Amino acid sequence: MSGLPHIAELPPPGRGSRRLFYAYAGVALVCLATGLATEMYALIGLPVLLWVLAQAFLDFRPLFWLLLTMIPVSTNIFLPGGFGTDLPTEPLAIGLTGILILHAVRHWPEYDGKAFGHPIAWLLYLHIGWILFTTVFSEGILVSIKFSLAKLWYVGAYFLLPLLILKTPRRVSIMVHCLLWPLLFVAFQTLVRHGAYGFSFAMQHKTMHPFMSEHVSYAGCLATMTPWLFFLRWWMKSRGQSTWWWALLVLPIWLAAIYFSYTRAAFIALAMAAAAYYIIRWKLLKPALGLALAAGVAVAVYFVHDNRYLDYAPDFETTVSQQQFDNLITATYKLEDISTMERFYRWVAAGHMVPYRPITGWGPGNFLDHYKGYTVNAFRTYVSDNEGRSGIHSYYLMTLVEQGFPGLIIFLLYIFGALIIGERLYHQQTDPAARHALMAALLAMLVVDAFNIINDQMETDKVGAQYLLNLSVLVMMGNYRAINKASHNAPTPPSRLKAT
Repeated sequence: MSGLPHIAELPPPGRGSRRLFYAYAGVALVCLATGLATEMYALIGLPVLLWVLAQAFLDFRPLFWLLLTMIPVSTNIFLPGGFGTDLPTEPLAIGLTGILILHAVRHWPEYDGKAFGHPIAWLLYLHIGWILFTTVFSEGILVSIKFSLAKLWYVGAYFLLPLLILKTPRRVSIMVHCLLWPLLFVAFQTLVRHGAYGFSFAMQHKTMHPFMSEHVSYAGCLATMTPWLFFLRWWMKSRGQSTWWWALLVLPIWLAAIYFSYTRAAFIALAMAAAAYYIIRWKLLKPALGLALAAGVAVAVYFVHDNRYLDYAPDFETTVSQQQFDNLITATYKLEDISTMERFYRWVAAGHMVPYRPITGWGPGNFLDHYKGYTVNAFRTYVSDNEGRSGIHSYYLMTLVEQGFPGLIIFLLYIFGALIIGERLYHQQTDPAARHALMAALLAMLVVDAFNIINDQMETDKVGAQYLLNLSVLVMMGNYRAINKASHNAPTPPSRLKAT
């Protein structure tokens, strides 16, 4: 199968096309004038909605590229009922998932079984399946249904749809362009605004609004894209493009943005990714992951044995928010940093919740609504009221609490299995561009995996969406063969008229 099944190739514009354009322009002007005159501002967006609907049925690839472009600049808003959404990415993701379902219903026999039935894909399906299963037994069924639905349209828009689109290294490079340049804009404007505050640690959270809700998402988004920055430089240079030197200008700005995010996890994750580059090259990823898992189990056993975790309870009076980054680093190893100790407060509560529901967990998304009844006052800090309703700050522990031990085991199989299979695909691939893409995807996923140790970013469009995109790159670049390059880039036959 070549190209995207039944995607329209539009003919050159003719008289009918010009008439259609003039009609559309007329409708747009009427909606604009009417909306302004009547203050019914929703009418102004009607032409955009009409274009989106038309584009969806003709060729939904531009909408996919638009979705990727919006990830760095999307904003989170809260809706009545305690729910939140990301605009415009979540509505776009929902719409594209719906389009994908309609497309699959009509054209499923033409889909590439090597992609949709790939072992990496089956690991993800197993993970999603367990989330749906535990939703049935949830303590808060409505919250879990919302969580599960969001997970489904994330998978649809950021993993399944890319399996139809990211068929060549060239299309992967388009993906990188779509993500990189808006994110660079966010980083640049953040640095400029932050500079006005003298790069103050206490004020840095003000400088990324409205694009980023807090500094961890900002740093996570930047760190996850960093391996792709090097891929894009290689890609442009390998094709003789004279603009490859832009990386010499972009890289210092990029690293400065990460540094002034003042996010410890970003520094550690990038250092781990640098080491992982050589681990993957030397085919040592499997033993490295085994050691990491053993270390994680050993740390957990150490703290749980004889309630040793109680020895690390903070001093309520001295555990405060730090105003300087160097003070934060010092306070961290002295266990006097409020963000670190608040993590302990929630992790201890999570540990107490697990024995009550060890198999199916408390239900996806339910940690926040139940953890306060299982906290230990010795670990309480000045921010333990959690008015901002931030999460558990460890995706692995969150998975254990909300999905039980089977859920955590399945999740580890999913992420470790994807990395191990990805390493094998990297060494099997002979095409240089596909190999570089595979390496960038593996390193980006490892950055997210490292972040998730002390953060829970997997369900955000800034980081979680990138993880799924990188997962799809592993599948498609692992299957890619240069001999098929001509057929992948060939125009779709004119008889294939519609996406659905």
